[in-house]
Amino acid sequence: MGRVTSKSRTVFWPLQLLLVASLLGPGLFFAYTAWDHYRRIRQYSDERIERALDVVQEHSLKAFQTIERTMAETNEVLRGLTPEQILAEEARLQSRLKRTQDALPQIEAIWVFDKAGRPLVSSTILPVPRNLDNSERDYFKVQAEQDAGTHIGKTITSKIGDIRFFVVSQRRPTQDGSFDGIVAVSVRPEHFREYYGRISRALADSISLIRSDGEFLARYPSRGDEPLQLTPGNILLPAIQSNVESGFITAVSQIDGIERRIGYHKVPGYPIYVTTGIETASMWRDLWSQMGQLLAFGLPATLGLFGISLLALQRTRSFHAEIERREMAEAALKQAQRLEAVGHLTGGVAHDFNNLLMVVKGNVDRLRRYPMEERQKRSLDAIETAAGRGASLVRQLLSFSRQQTHEPEVVNLSRYLLDLQDMLRSSLRGDIAVDMRLPPGLWNTKVDLNELELAILNIAVNARDAMPDGGRLLIEAWNLNLRDPDVIGFEGDFVALSLTDTGSGIPEDVLPHVFEPFYTTKDVGKGTGLGLSQVYGFARQSGGTATALAEAGRGTTITLYLPRTIEVATDGSAPMPETPVRSGHGHILLVEDNADIADVTRVSLEEIGFHVTHAADAQSALAVLRSGARINLVFSDIVMPGNLNGVDLARIIRSELPSLPVLLATGYSNVAQAAMDDGFTILRKPYDSSELRAHIDRALGFVPLKVSA
Repeated sequence: MGRVTSKSRTVFWPLQLLLVASLLGPGLFFAYTAWDHYRRIRQYSDERIERALDVVQEHSLKAFQTIERTMAETNEVLRGLTPEQILAEEARLQSRLKRTQDALPQIEAIWVFDKAGRPLVSSTILPVPRNLDNSERDYFKVQAEQDAGTHIGKTITSKIGDIRFFVVSQRRPTQDGSFDGIVAVSVRPEHFREYYGRISRALADSISLIRSDGEFLARYPSRGDEPLQLTPGNILLPAIQSNVESGFITAVSQIDGIERRIGYHKVPGYPIYVTTGIETASMWRDLWSQMGQLLAFGLPATLGLFGISLLALQRTRSFHAEIERREMAEAALKQAQRLEAVGHLTGGVAHDFNNLLMVVKGNVDRLRRYPMEERQKRSLDAIETAAGRGASLVRQLLSFSRQQTHEPEVVNLSRYLLDLQDMLRSSLRGDIAVDMRLPPGLWNTKVDLNELELAILNIAVNARDAMPDGGRLLIEAWNLNLRDPDVIGFEGDFVALSLTDTGSGIPEDVLPHVFEPFYTTKDVGKGTGLGLSQVYGFARQSGGTATALAEAGRGTTITLYLPRTIEVATDGSAPMPETPVRSGHGHILLVEDNADIADVTRVSLEEIGFHVTHAADAQSALAVLRSGARINLVFSDIVMPGNLNGVDLARIIRSELPSLPVLLATGYSNVAQAAMDDGFTILRKPYDSSELRAHIDRALGFVPLKVSA
């Protein structure tokens, strides 16, 4: 082969620099412009939120100050009156309180209770029901225990009239400071919600009034009368519980699932907060609206400059040797492939990532059918290995989030672990001993065996890394009946499986984080931090959980708690039926919206021997089936555009053509497990031609499926 001369490099580098600059320069400009626009949009949104907070805070402050004045006025009216005198003058006092209530729209009712929690007078009811006992209400109990000042109670339902409200209460003043009952003002949340609704369009799309313990007193938009409470995981809760005056957060609402930029202010003098929020989606829409105008002009100009630069470089190359042109073309191709891979990976979702790996694996299978040099074979091996690692990474992520489709089988761990010990020993070093303690009478459990094997391997590999100088890995299993749910958060019958090493252990500050994804104490490049997160996700999705016990320098124990099943385990020693020879003839309807995957799959199916008709969505597939075409099998992706996904299509086919087999494929879908529970066969992406053939055989009734997922 020839070599690139210094003269050639001198000719090429200015053009190459221009080529890179034609993309990098506009790219950096667009990136900076996008960042600057987003910064301005966020700054403007924060200013809107601040204005809304000022308005809502002022409204809330005046409302509660008015309520306090009302209670002070009521106490003044009742000053010096005994409970008997109040009851004797109930009609006059009720009329006075009703005038006050009618003048204040936020007030539902004004009540006066004696020290036993029984009503003395009310602004809404005459006479008051003396047998009514409100001593168990929080607004009464807190004042009975001590003088709580102005207490804002929880949202409750009235015992008379089934009305929702929250109560603001104060002690009735006495000369000696003893408890002599309370004045309680019932406040209508609707007053605040109606006000929030009127101002929301101009200021913010979400407005709330929240107690310092996280309970919503009022919210717009509302969700009926259902009481709402911030969950312990909500990032706003620590701020308001620690009495922070104000701040901003960006979070997904636990109420409606919408991500918002949220600001909060404490109402001065009261243990309540007001919050206002703007949807981040609207901020992104504003950004794309502004950037779209810039890209409409800049993108064609950039592509034009890039095209001119590329054309100049290609024409220059034509004056040099053929080998130089090939090397440069090869470098350009690799760069384009890297850019394409980065473009696909930015999607960041399992479905898209597995679709990408599906295309890679499918094309590797296709290329292997052609004659090639040994160097090309090694390249294909490397591509296939990388694709397998990528699929494993996605699988571990889905397993931790408990979104991985599981194919549970009944298994007895005594037999299963004995069969697994040879594989474990081969995965560990020779200086690590593997001991097993498996008692007789171990209960059966029902789990996905592939995920169980992966979980055991992940624990074993961590144990191996923790014992660089050798040691012992002890595997134990036992039956366990949990009656106290506080132990591990579950109760019932479980099969416990623990793996204990004699390694370096886990520091106390690290132990709470071991099951978190991407958390690792290993050096860069020596661990992804997904091993134990897969273990935890597998155990939780199987209906149990996993725990870790460790002490620095004294080893680690990982225990899986797997639910007991009364189903009988199949005899794994039974001989497999002989696979019959099949012709591969037939007609398959392939339903796949991704053109690349459809092309790879169609070629694989045709090479197996099938005739293939392709439909890009469920509606098109139904049109083919209803046209009377003779189809032997429908092979459909689950995630597709339109109103119908692959599972919907399979259910319609089962209803209209119950004898027609359906095989579903997915890289990830939140309905895949439901499809499996309905009895549909699922083929996980990425798959190769052998897995595809095996699943088709099963769907058509040729052989039982034994291909590892």
